Amino acid sequence: MSMYPGHRGMGGAPPANGSPGRLNELLDQIRAEFESHIRQTEGYEHQLREQVSEVQVIRERVYQMEQTQLNLKQKYEEEITMLRRQLESRGGHPGAMNPPPQHAGPSQPPPAIGNQTNVFGAIMAGQGAQGGGLAPPPPPPQQEQQPPHMAPAPPGLQGPPPPPPPPPHQPPFQQYPQGPAPGGFPSQPPQSTASPGPGKRAIGRPPTGPATPQINTPIPYNGPGQSPQVPNHPTPDQQPRMAQHPTGPPPVQNNSLSDLDPERLPNHIKKVKDDWWVIFNQAVPRVLDVDLVHTLQHESVVCCVRFSADGKYVATGCNRSAQIYDVASGEKICILQDENIDLNGDLYIRSVCFSPDGKYLATGAEDKLIRVWDIAAKAIRNTFAGHDQDIYSLDFARDGRTIASGSGDRTVRLWDIETGSNTLILSIEDGVTTVAISPDAKFVAAGSLDKSVRVWDIKTGYLIERLEGPDGHKDSVYSVAFSPNGRDLVSGSLDKTIKMWELTAPRGMNQQPALKGGRCVKTFEGHRDFVLSVALTPDAHWVLSGSKDRGVQFWDPRTGQTQLMLQGHKNSVISVAPSPTGGYFATGSGDTRARIWSYSRVG
Repeated sequence: MSMYPGHRGMGGAPPANGSPGRLNELLDQIRAEFESHIRQTEGYEHQLREQVSEVQVIRERVYQMEQTQLNLKQKYEEEITMLRRQLESRGGHPGAMNPPPQHAGPSQPPPAIGNQTNVFGAIMAGQGAQGGGLAPPPPPPQQEQQPPHMAPAPPGLQGPPPPPPPPPHQPPFQQYPQGPAPGGFPSQPPQSTASPGPGKRAIGRPPTGPATPQINTPIPYNGPGQSPQVPNHPTPDQQPRMAQHPTGPPPVQNNSLSDLDPERLPNHIKKVKDDWWVIFNQAVPRVLDVDLVHTLQHESVVCCVRFSADGKYVATGCNRSAQIYDVASGEKICILQDENIDLNGDLYIRSVCFSPDGKYLATGAEDKLIRVWDIAAKAIRNTFAGHDQDIYSLDFARDGRTIASGSGDRTVRLWDIETGSNTLILSIEDGVTTVAISPDAKFVAAGSLDKSVRVWDIKTGYLIERLEGPDGHKDSVYSVAFSPNGRDLVSGSLDKTIKMWELTAPRGMNQQPALKGGRCVKTFEGHRDFVLSVALTPDAHWVLSGSKDRGVQFWDPRTGQTQLMLQGHKNSVISVAPSPTGGYFATGSGDTRARIWSYSRVG
């Protein structure tokens, strides 16, 4: 019994008056509710089975799409390889073969120069060996960040505050649609969205569409063997030969640093910082180190860089202006801009060059004019007109008054800044991409779209060397530089190689000589794309090169081996220039930045 009054225990007698019917009713309600829950559960299970089935169908379809995509990719790559081989077998340029750009509106073929296609416009429009605008480098490997070594910079004079910069202009740069493959380069061809420059240009100007105008100029190289900006430079008799050259120019091995993935390399053969990295060649002893000193941001593509003879200043050329920076502080101290030009359009400065005394800066632009600026006055001292097409390269002679210029109009011209006159015109068969004056100011060399390098006697105008042939370049030459001894010359080409030439023509001739062909003594191979700029350090111990593959490499001219590869830009390295005083070099790129770097021996 229950302890509480009026409460029946469970074991008591059943209540009267129909209590068993009430209990059955409650049981029926419970049974009905239970069956309802069972039916709902069966419905949920049925829905779940349907959803699982749908997911399985989706997975199968995704798998089929992946397999189809892989098959299409393989077929696509096989067709491209076959077309490249067919083009090579017919003597064509395989770098021109690229997949059709996937964008609305077809791009037009670039305008022609003489007997050749406009290579400048083709590259800027994304028709080069690697396609259009290049992708940024891959994110660096995660490792402990160390403060960069800052080599002491030479003291610089503090100039007046710079005037306001020109109106912003920055052609957009194309990105690859997927992440980088090993080595920091995309595994898929980019999708170009640009068309070439206007047809009125002989060698294309930067486009306004989203392409990379990374080849606005072949770049001047500030090695003392190429430019007379080095004070107290040894005479040729005091300079040793660059190297004991072997017989024949075999290609260099173990230089494919661009194919390496820094994330998979041990720390002792790489150096990784925030937005740049270096890979050192394991096949040779490590004797160099590189560090970033300054980043010089611009409003447009940086077409060219050049140091002053004393190494205190670096000049850059970009859209509508040339700029001068203090090397020690990185401060912009001067902007040189012709106020008479139309500021609504593009006018890229494709070459800059200091006079040996540092008082003047010569600039060459796509408006066919050479301007010689008085730097202190920020005023134009000379304007030279005469070229019929864009100017791509300038160099100052050691006498301080002679300037050499190269243009798409197929001529090299010499100018005298004292008399304001054009003293010599040298004509060739195709567009001139690059010029360099020898250290003794007796010779001028020029590279051309016709794959050759020519050397003339400045005094007589005689052509004394033509560097080409079976061992020569297989594509347009974009950069040349004399060695400090004046008897060797290096050249960089769209065939992705650098070549060292031993000049064989006799010196001191007073009559037209028999044309000689210099001997190619070494071929440097290792870049993945066009070599756009070459230079030599003032001690002639290193050859520098900048490429459309975004890399800068240091090469040992004695062995032909690369010492290191630097990836410090997000787009093509258009220009490299070492300081005449040693220890520093500068780079200019399509990523709208110039950078000053230090290099030093280790060990």
